[in-house]
Amino acid sequence: MLALSLAAAAVLGGCATAPSGSAGLAGTQWTITRIDGAAPAFPEKAAMRFDDIRLSANVGCNGIGGDYRVEGGRLLAGPLMATRMFCEGPVWQQEEAVNALLSAAPEMQRSGSTMRLVSGGHAIDLQLVRG
Repeated sequence: MLALSLAAAAVLGGCATAPSGSAGLAGTQWTITRIDGAAPAFPEKAAMRFDDIRLSANVGCNGIGGDYRVEGGRLLAGPLMATRMFCEGPVWQQEEAVNALLSAAPEMQRSGSTMRLVSGGHAIDLQLVRG
């Protein structure tokens, strides 16, 4: 009976410490430093945040957000929702690139306080602000 209780405690303890699927992103906030090689049109607003299961991003016009998880080195996000205010010029193109990238299960390349997301012909570079 003691062995069974210890085995059950070990299994339950393992469940309590199992990774959440966020690969260490939960509770982090990032500045977007490059979108497809170019500086953001509104660098003071270009940011991405990861909560436990939700991410949010803004390039300077509309907000993008949705659930996420990390599997096999890829960021799986969606379904994504975005506000739809009228934007024109480079910020609109950058916003469309970020939305397409996040929808395409980008590969995550993280090194210390920098991260790069790459997929579908798009790339964004991020710098850790908090986390």
